[in-house]
Amino acid sequence: MIDHDSAFSGLVDGDGHGQWAFGTSFDDPLAGVDTTVPADVDTAALAVYCLMLGDDALVAAQRLSEWAARAPELEEDVALLNIGLDLLGQARLLLARAGAADPTLVPVLSDTSPVPAEDALAFFRDDHAFRCVRLVEVGNGDFARTIVRLLVFTIWRLAVFDRLRDSRDPVLAAVAEKGVKELTYHRDYAARWTVTLGRGTEESRRRMTEALSFVWPFVDELFAPAAEEVALAAAGVAVEPREVRTEFDRVLAQVLHAAELLTPPATSVGMVGGRAGRQGLHTEALGPLLAEMQCVARAHPEGKW
Repeated sequence: MIDHDSAFSGLVDGDGHGQWAFGTSFDDPLAGVDTTVPADVDTAALAVYCLMLGDDALVAAQRLSEWAARAPELEEDVALLNIGLDLLGQARLLLARAGAADPTLVPVLSDTSPVPAEDALAFFRDDHAFRCVRLVEVGNGDFARTIVRLLVFTIWRLAVFDRLRDSRDPVLAAVAEKGVKELTYHRDYAARWTVTLGRGTEESRRRMTEALSFVWPFVDELFAPAAEEVALAAAGVAVEPREVRTEFDRVLAQVLHAAELLTPPATSVGMVGGRAGRQGLHTEALGPLLAEMQCVARAHPEGKW
């Protein structure tokens, strides 16, 4: 029964799971979770790994926020922004875990600063300290490019998070458990639009083909393991990204087949001196994105709202 006196009545499904947006919930995924890092886990490596996954989500969310009032329809505004909010929630938890695992990574504003570790990491690091893959930082382009990037990103991230549910780090496991539900929707949303646009008009198909060609050079980086990923995967904490390549290729091939789109020729942006996004080497697009995202926090570094 709906309580018409409450604006939130009806936002809970029949089995009692609190629902908001697209499958996320108000429940704290860390409620009841022992947040102690296992004794044999390298905390410095864990912190960097959490930065990697957290930065991916944070920067992807910022890009999606740029679609506010600009998507083809109001419903797509809402959908893209809610996907961004899901990713922002993942980023908050992962950056907080990074700060707890290795406090030396957290920018120090003052000895008495009230700024939480996750906020300090989000708003007071320069671009070279970010560990996101370059796929998430390049500009949105048109709607087709955003959909293709979201498809690639979510197929990959969902495969990683599905395995992270078995992580020996209880926080990573809890974040992944919640994230899988969110990312399943994100992937399906992108896949439906890929099929719709790929099999739509000549113009929509042309744009999707161009979007695939633009995004494809950033794919290989998703599966290039950083040293921290390899070490933590061996310890049962992280996911070795090369392990999900077969699943990624299979799922993406299914979607592209349904959309009657072809996989682009193999190309890659490559690494520079053995460095890429995971090592702090980014495209020129990241700097302006961070400048916009961080400007208010940097202007009022200990402001209270």
